[in-house]
Amino acid sequence: MTDTQSGAALPAPVAEFVSAVNRFDAAGIAAVFTEDALVNDARREFSGRPAIRRWVEREITGDKVTMNVSEVRFHRGAVIVDAVIDGEYDKTGLPDVVVLTHYVAIAGDQIAQMIIIRNEPAPAWAAGEAGA
Repeated sequence: MTDTQSGAALPAPVAEFVSAVNRFDAAGIAAVFTEDALVNDARREFSGRPAIRRWVEREITGDKVTMNVSEVRFHRGAVIVDAVIDGEYDKTGLPDVVVLTHYVAIAGDQIAQMIIIRNEPAPAWAAGEAGA
């Protein structure tokens, strides 16, 4: 038995994060994080709300990034959000459609941790497919 649930609604702090991203609202984005939150975006860590705010201003609102949530899952207390990302960032070497997965830990009514990854499909052997 697994502890994963798909297709559920976004918890309030994650919904506010997505909404603030799509409004290009740097203060609103930063406000959803705890003071000591940790964000890891593309293997780079931003620790604490001031560092997160600088990351937001440079790489989210600065690049006019938008998020279109395509799936929400819960797994052992974590919120996992897949979203189609667009914006005015450098798209060199990226696929036509960029989907980022956000692994989110919530503390109270704020985000305590967010890990953002552009995942690749798992190999066929991982699903137990014959001949893989």
